[in-house]
Amino acid sequence: MNYPIYLDYNSTTPCHPEVIEAMLPYFGTHFGNAASKSHPFGWMAENAVEKAREQVANLIGANPKEIIFTSGATESINLALKGVLDRFPKDRFHIISCKTEHKAVLDTLDSMEKKGAEITYLNVDSEGKIDLKELKNSIRPETKMIALMWANNETGVIHPIDEIAKIAEEHQVILFVDGVQVAGKIPISLSGVHLMAISAHKFYGPKGVGALYIRHNHNLPKPLAQQIGGGHEKGFRSGTLNVPGIVGMGKAADMRFIEMGDEAKRLRKLSDLLENKLLQISNTFLNGSQAGRLSHVSNIAFAGVEGEELLRKVCLKVAVSSGSACTSISPKPSHVLKAMGLDSDLGRASLRFSLGSQTTTQDILDTADWVKEVVGELRERNGC
Repeated sequence: MNYPIYLDYNSTTPCHPEVIEAMLPYFGTHFGNAASKSHPFGWMAENAVEKAREQVANLIGANPKEIIFTSGATESINLALKGVLDRFPKDRFHIISCKTEHKAVLDTLDSMEKKGAEITYLNVDSEGKIDLKELKNSIRPETKMIALMWANNETGVIHPIDEIAKIAEEHQVILFVDGVQVAGKIPISLSGVHLMAISAHKFYGPKGVGALYIRHNHNLPKPLAQQIGGGHEKGFRSGTLNVPGIVGMGKAADMRFIEMGDEAKRLRKLSDLLENKLLQISNTFLNGSQAGRLSHVSNIAFAGVEGEELLRKVCLKVAVSSGSACTSISPKPSHVLKAMGLDSDLGRASLRFSLGSQTTTQDILDTADWVKEVVGELRERNGC
């Protein structure tokens, strides 16, 4: 197949060849079950898992014992949020989140609300930023948890997690962070964070494997297991471990720890180039903060065109999205952009460009030329 230029790295990243190479022996030669403690096949698998646990922990600045492997970020989110709710079966349970969270969080919160949890959703301004005063004022005696993403998957806007952590610590509230878009992209500090979900396929690892960071050595409740049957992963998540996937996640984490600094600088230059060229088109706007944003993400609105047609036409030559991978096929405008105040038509006519390891300067130049051509053609057809 003749693939288009790929600029949808926030959706998923290509598995790095060295990651694939590291995984291969654990499909065949070293096929043992990491829970088999009585023979070398199990020992080899267990050692590989523990090495990967160290590599993932090193990437995010955690202790290896604080890493629980899961099938991905969605499972980690469910374990963190529902698991904490289950710790308070008889108490009023209030949780503070935000209107611009990923659907994996919003849908989980919706299911918790049906079980009696009370949810406060923070607003964002036109740049996608929350108001820390609103966060503080939303804390109640029955508030048990704050659940916020580190960086938005659609706009790249980064929340001030260090300040949020101080607020949580001051009020003795559990802080859960969706760290999917920052792990392996920017240096992070987990000081004050109690729980964080990450996913391997967002930083050049395999799909179907992720992790939940569970902070140790604090007095607030840890989540109760949502998947039982064997007591794997310190009792937090039962089930035979995906050893090849975990090995791949570890290798990817190891590589990103070394490469992410230089890569972020390179992608910032390419992202700036793309924005400079696309924003030269009339009636075109950047969605999200100009500063305080992931270096590889640009979300741009194109007035005067129909959103579905724009996406379909652009994707003939450039693979982009109109939101998260979970909702990009929906004709509805992005809930993130709606929360930022964009009207429905402009929200639907917005595209997310997310760059990555294989993105070149020529890719950016070709993308800018193609988008200009598409927008011009659609506007002319619409009489704009």
